Amino acid sequence: MSGRTHARACPERTCLGCRERAAKGDLLRIVAIEGECVPDPRGTLPGRGAYVHRTLVCLDLAVRRRAFPRAYRGRGPFDTADVRRFIEGGAG
Repeated sequence: MSGRTHARACPERTCLGCRERAAKGDLLRIVAIEGECVPDPRGTLPGRGAYVHRTLVCLDLAVRRRAFPRAYRGRGPFDTADVRRFIEGGAG
């Protein structure tokens, strides 16, 4: 053994809105279920997830850039009303 301590790597994800990389825990995971974007703060829902910062600015940027259909590899548009309410409520 060399005596070095190994720092555990923290998983990173990219925000769909601002395109900045951040720790997975700092971002909100969003899953598409039947054409709607559903917030998944615990990260346990099945399916492909997309990540945004927990701010309306990043959510609005992602919607304006049409990033959700690209991230989910599906046809849009996706309804983001539930995610908007979640972020406005400050939940999670």
